[in-house]
Amino acid sequence: MDVNFGPQERILWPASILAGIVICGAVYEMTRKVSSRCFKCYNMLNNTQKVEWNNRGFSTLHALVAAAVSFYLVMISDLFNEDAHNSIIIDRKSWLSDSMFGVSIGYFLTDLTMILLYFPSLGGKEYLLHHGLSMYAIGLALLSGKAHMYILMVLFTEVTTPFVNLRWYLDVAGQKTCNLYLYNGVALFVGWLIARIILFIYMFTHMYFHFDQARSIFTLGFYSLVGVPSAVAVMNVFWFWKILKGMVKTLSKRKRSENGKTE
Repeated sequence: MDVNFGPQERILWPASILAGIVICGAVYEMTRKVSSRCFKCYNMLNNTQKVEWNNRGFSTLHALVAAAVSFYLVMISDLFNEDAHNSIIIDRKSWLSDSMFGVSIGYFLTDLTMILLYFPSLGGKEYLLHHGLSMYAIGLALLSGKAHMYILMVLFTEVTTPFVNLRWYLDVAGQKTCNLYLYNGVALFVGWLIARIILFIYMFTHMYFHFDQARSIFTLGFYSLVGVPSAVAVMNVFWFWKILKGMVKTLSKRKRSENGKTE
């Protein structure tokens, strides 16, 4: 693997990783201060719940930024347009994709540290596996400059994180019976289906039709490109099944409650 560590990368990579860590810390503190003043339920939480509440604040921000940047680079810009450049898609990158990868590594490092410090309160072994695979894949793409489009597609799946976090917030706030909890659950189901199931099918299909390009990169990169998204896809299907069961359970309770009121 050839590492393209030129003058720009020597500044951009460490700066973006550090920025990701600093932003996470700043948002954590901001979430703590704002929540303690604006949400009565926050002060009723135990210390571990408060840590998770604050932690989900910066995970939500990262998810929104990562999804927006990924969508722009893959769908709006001409960076990965087949006819816009002479280079093959697997070799295309930009300073913005490098920056986003660096910030994401900073985020995953911060979140992983918090998970380990409070293990398993903030997440179990599946979260360690998810974050480990994410950092490995993003780091490999950053160092090699290869497969940025596919990593951005995977990074776009973070768009479902705000719905997951809102579900948790409403749960600990004792708002599981409100309409927002139900609507958020439906949005989470639809978002997960599109971003983490259908998008992965599209990504693997695109990879299949550009297999010659994928095969042209270094050996570790090729097997990682095939293996890591496949492992993440399996986890996505597992979590999707849990989301589906949860939504069905919530809808069933709501229906029984409405029938009871009618009677």
